[in-house]
Amino acid sequence: MLRIGEALLAGSVTVMELTLNSPNALAALPKLLEHFGDCLLLGAGTVREATQARHAIEAGAQFMVSPNFDPETVAVAHSYSVLHFPGVYTATEVQTAVAAGCRMLKLFPMIDPVGPAYLKALRGPFDDVDFMPTGGISLENIADFARAGAVAVGLGSNLVREPGQPTDEITARALALRAAWDGARHA
Repeated sequence: MLRIGEALLAGSVTVMELTLNSPNALAALPKLLEHFGDCLLLGAGTVREATQARHAIEAGAQFMVSPNFDPETVAVAHSYSVLHFPGVYTATEVQTAVAAGCRMLKLFPMIDPVGPAYLKALRGPFDDVDFMPTGGISLENIADFARAGAVAVGLGSNLVREPGQPTDEITARALALRAAWDGARHA
């Protein structure tokens, strides 16, 4: 995990999520926090329920990301003042999350053919909500998501493809993704 964090930082990525369905994610969090300090924002992903949220926060997660909306998980995050991005897809789920006090939401999954057009459609009635599309974001479509109004994106296997992937590949991919994102946001 340290080498991936170093590769991300070298690629201008300053946020790293460790998914709880990965081996030893909770054990790795404190070690990564100690190593990276304030250079890398470290969080827990695939936080599906409240017990996982508590364990992630106790391990040092600075934020949490979920594939779903779970009111108890949101309550735990709020009680610890930890930023939480619950996963939503429909307008009803968006409104439910907003009513629970969530202002930035993981829009998941963003696979073709819906992608950026769906995000843009949701942004119409939910112009006061920040969306972070995840699941299907790639070098080919990241700029389209930026233009559609995403405030951030979540990247997984389109950035870190395999455990033994050479770090220079991760850094190069991160730099290319960042350049495409920044180019679209500042156009």
